[in-house]
Amino acid sequence: MADTVLQSSQATQPNADPQASSRPAPRRLSAGGLIDRSEHLTFKFDGKTFQGHPGDTLASALLANDVRLVGRSFKYHRPRGILTAGFEEPNAMVELREGNRQEPNTRATMVELYDGLVSRSQNRWPSLSFDVLSVNQMLSPILAAGFYYKTFMWPAAFWEMVYEPIIRRAAGLGSGSREPDPDTYEKAWAHCDVLIIGSGPTGLMAALAAGSSGARVILADADFQPGGRLNAEADSLDGVASNQWVGTTLEELSALPNVRVMPRTTVFGVYDQNTYGAVEQVNDHRREPMPHQPRQRGWKIVTKRAILATGAIERPLVFANNDAPGVMLASAVRTYIHRFGVCPGKQAVVYTTSDDGWRTAQSLTEAGADVTLIDPRTSTEHPTHNGTFDVVKGAVVEKASGGRAVQSVEIRQADGTTSSIDCDLVAVSNGWNPTIHLTCHLGAKPTWDDEKNAFLAQTPPPGMVVGGAAAAKFTLTEALSEGVRMGLEAASSVGCSKRLNIPVPEVDGEETASVTPRWGIGSSTRKLKGKAFVDFQNDVTLTDIELAIQEGFSAAEHVKRYTTLGMATDQGKTANVTGLGVIADLTDQPMANVGTTVFRPPFTPVTLGAFVGHARGRDFGPTRRTPSHDWAHEMGATFTEAGLWQRAQFFPKPDETDWLDTVAREVKTVRSAVGLCDVSTLGKIDIQGADVATFLDRIYANTISTLPLNKVRYGVMLREDGMVMDDGTVCRLGPDHVLVTTTTANAGKVLEHLDFCHQVLWPDLGVSIVPVTEQWAQYAVAGPRSRDLLAKLVDDPAAVSNDALPFMGFTTVQIGGAEARVFRVSFCGELAYEIAIPATYGDALIRALMQAGETLGVAPYGTEALGVMRIEKGHVAGPELDGRTTLRDLGLGKMGAKKTGFVGRTLAQRPALLDPARPILVGLIPKDPSEKVLAGAHLIAVGRATTAENDEGHISSAAFSPTRGHDIALGFLARGRDRIGQDIRAVDPLRGSDVTCTIVDPVFVDPNGEKVRG
Repeated sequence: MADTVLQSSQATQPNADPQASSRPAPRRLSAGGLIDRSEHLTFKFDGKTFQGHPGDTLASALLANDVRLVGRSFKYHRPRGILTAGFEEPNAMVELREGNRQEPNTRATMVELYDGLVSRSQNRWPSLSFDVLSVNQMLSPILAAGFYYKTFMWPAAFWEMVYEPIIRRAAGLGSGSREPDPDTYEKAWAHCDVLIIGSGPTGLMAALAAGSSGARVILADADFQPGGRLNAEADSLDGVASNQWVGTTLEELSALPNVRVMPRTTVFGVYDQNTYGAVEQVNDHRREPMPHQPRQRGWKIVTKRAILATGAIERPLVFANNDAPGVMLASAVRTYIHRFGVCPGKQAVVYTTSDDGWRTAQSLTEAGADVTLIDPRTSTEHPTHNGTFDVVKGAVVEKASGGRAVQSVEIRQADGTTSSIDCDLVAVSNGWNPTIHLTCHLGAKPTWDDEKNAFLAQTPPPGMVVGGAAAAKFTLTEALSEGVRMGLEAASSVGCSKRLNIPVPEVDGEETASVTPRWGIGSSTRKLKGKAFVDFQNDVTLTDIELAIQEGFSAAEHVKRYTTLGMATDQGKTANVTGLGVIADLTDQPMANVGTTVFRPPFTPVTLGAFVGHARGRDFGPTRRTPSHDWAHEMGATFTEAGLWQRAQFFPKPDETDWLDTVAREVKTVRSAVGLCDVSTLGKIDIQGADVATFLDRIYANTISTLPLNKVRYGVMLREDGMVMDDGTVCRLGPDHVLVTTTTANAGKVLEHLDFCHQVLWPDLGVSIVPVTEQWAQYAVAGPRSRDLLAKLVDDPAAVSNDALPFMGFTTVQIGGAEARVFRVSFCGELAYEIAIPATYGDALIRALMQAGETLGVAPYGTEALGVMRIEKGHVAGPELDGRTTLRDLGLGKMGAKKTGFVGRTLAQRPALLDPARPILVGLIPKDPSEKVLAGAHLIAVGRATTAENDEGHISSAAFSPTRGHDIALGFLARGRDRIGQDIRAVDPLRGSDVTCTIVDPVFVDPNGEKVRG
């Protein structure tokens, strides 16, 4: 690259003017890199227009255009520039796009440039160059570590009125769109033999070895350009440039049908049973997604073996003002030079404690920059030093100077003398941290290795191996060899033992990787001439860590929480280890004794859309439609959501303008003639086996084993804490065969409960449990003429006579050659049946019922009328079965009084649950029939103040009763059954309602059950 130099241009300011798009990028090299120079892409940053090329990231394009100031820090609002070139970036956080696609907190280093990209800096006001909140730097003495805990304690009343609003307004970095996201997201699943995470030299060789052995391989990498550090270096493999070798290897992998390469895919979490979470950015590199494609795709990958080849993250160095724009990681500088053709500075200082920094000095020199290398080590010699750059050994950088861009550094020699070097770039290198975050997601902690000067994974998750730089094998030769070995071993372990001769590429001019890390700057952080930052994103300084230790918070976890070290969106990827090193220095203990914090998923932030997939809006859950849905739609029904189900709420007629009129008509039709309602959504669970009676006796509070064949019994089941879980019916279809029905809302919960009891509590009982809700269409046929309607439809009318099918009976009938089940049950207080037929006949049956009932005055009714009639009959439902009521509360105390051994019985006997003063179910009617009673109202004695102390209960359900001609209600009232006939106030302060009611029996219609048995 000796002939690759900076393009000439006039001096530019950190933020170029709007005409910059017509000029050559001042920091772009004349040749080199993996960008497509033949095509120009226009993008905006803070309203100003620039140009880049395909293959650029937003960060590389900004640097090419000499934009160094890109953001403000979180707490002090200090000017910040680009520090890294990858996912570890703590500074260059931007808002992308506009309108309903606006996205905050996106790392400019990971944004693939596209034409028309719009980006903005964040965490500043009114502008990036002039940020009013930078005044926080002057307040730093009171904003030090722990200031939240110390500052906002007094006076207590100020917290809600003053402190919290101010903190909330200042909190956060960026702002998202308040409009609905217009894009779609997908969920996807994949299974493989070997999952390889990272496509650097180790990952590529592992994929080649495992894939060539016949294993099913997925190679995932967060970058849009596979290759890792091979794209960022000027190495030579087998005599060709490393980036060209990457291209050839990818072609070999693409020729293997069992290998899938997934760029733009971040594996963010490790979970049980070898399951990995990943997110694929399908269309984030476009202004908007391609038609019929998602923006992102969330992956659940299950693998037999995993190879972690995620490389390593270079560590920064700590000195005063080390956060100034223009201070960058040395490896990132090489990345911008070799991959993007951008030289971030003309006059550079390389400050390094490792041999790796010398490579950056050489790369900068070849790119045309003037370089001075500063190495605190005194005995270091390096083969890359050929006299083309100045070297100062035994010296340290104490301070960087410059506001919106670095201008010089102050160095201190070993003899104590100081001097200043002008520069516009400071490249820092303090060794490498293996990227082992994923190895910790199941609870393991890394351990410090003094030889490698890094934390290593000791106990990776089952099935995972770690290799390459992630295992502190920092030379390229080691990384390539590790990849071949691990790939072949992984393939062999899954049964693909085809041993192949996978040659390891020969690396030309392999160099050493020695490092002597430096955590602080000397014996006392108080001698600093400026703030020295450890965590760039959260503005945690050396003095913050020192203060935490002085105040007794010296453990790694305590320092993290007291100072917020490593708690930002980057999770301390460039800060954690340096912070631990500072703790070790300040507490005078070995690094291995300091310990470490725990990494948790996700590895990098994941959009909620990738987790949700299609489950949003109407698709939040699958829409379930009843068998009569199409017919109901034709009848003009208004639908409501009942859980995941779409149910007909009521069936208005053209002359009805008020839904209450419609509901009243439907109720009167049922009371006077016959009505039809789809109740297919009720949970239906088929239970069979020799021990079915014993099993259900333990499930239900009332006895089920005595239920005769072809009979139905109402049943109530309790939770283990003695509270009612659900009610429903049990029908004995055969000696060892029952059908259990549940409420619509609790169908899934009851099924889980039954499975738990069978598998965990009583696995010895011989029962089989199968949900059959969707297999049966079921319709309530209710009203005085319901038997006449069924008689006209079934093949044998005698089968539904009162003698053949008494109340709470069951039978099977034939309807046009199809077998159907008929249950004589009623929840409305009228003669009623429920007829069930296989779901495929559901639509035909409802139409046949309507046709047969034309002369009988039949009409459909929906959930609103159903609810009104169950209140009129005094039947409890969801509002009463709210998880806080007992059998006694519901007036069903005798149901389980003598029975033993059922779930919940013991805790149901707690004295507080049997207290006579505990609220019990009652009915309520307004003293003035014209007044409206509201569900949720509190029950307070007449003449008592409306206070919580005087609250004696509440109204659970209320409705206008067409049968009674006024409102009626069910509620729970202390000693309610002893107060029948007395008055009580139903008070709803929020809605301004205070109605005097009379306490009555909760059964308003057919109290003696004469109609249901008629």
